[in-house]
Amino acid sequence: MEKKQPSPGFVSIEDYLAFESSSPRRHEYVAGRVYTMMGTTARHNQIASNIHVRLRDSARGGPCTAYIIDLKVRAGRDRVYYPDGVVVCTPHVGDTLMFDDPCLIVEVTSRSTRRIDHGEKADAYLAMPSLRGYLIAEHDRRRVTLYSRANAGEWNRTELLASGQLHLPCPESTITLDEIYEGVELPPLRVSEELSDEDTWVDLLETTSYGDE
Repeated sequence: MEKKQPSPGFVSIEDYLAFESSSPRRHEYVAGRVYTMMGTTARHNQIASNIHVRLRDSARGGPCTAYIIDLKVRAGRDRVYYPDGVVVCTPHVGDTLMFDDPCLIVEVTSRSTRRIDHGEKADAYLAMPSLRGYLIAEHDRRRVTLYSRANAGEWNRTELLASGQLHLPCPESTITLDEIYEGVELPPLRVSEELSDEDTWVDLLETTSYGDE
């Protein structure tokens, strides 16, 4: 489904939050611009769900809670994202819609977001004082990247391809690539395929059509 190209315009974060509270669609906010969230595939959803199940089970009985999709994270004064998964270890109420202090964030890539997940979002997430881990799972291959914060505050980067196990800092646990990609049918890789990274930002007064990733 094609998306309508909107006209440009700066939006304050207050106006964005007010708009988002009543919008039937999800949007992310970056430096005064509002970006439409595209629909996800069954594969994308399965990978996110597999990770969530492992995080939920590991967090059970402790101070942390794992959530999946549809909750916002404010990653700075002018950044609001909807990660595919988030772990929060601070007290909060059940009506919470946005977190400022996540402990772990999960993103599953898509063809249109891979570069953003590894670039813009990584920069924003890793600058958050509360964050101890950022997990990125590829949607089309068994490949996972984990950023974990060391005691000195520096970030360590670990990447697994095909198989292996990661140590998650929050909640303290391990996860394997077999667990992440359980039941997931991956597409054949086309080496020559050029991955698109086109995002469309929207004016709150415009009507936009939405499509799948």
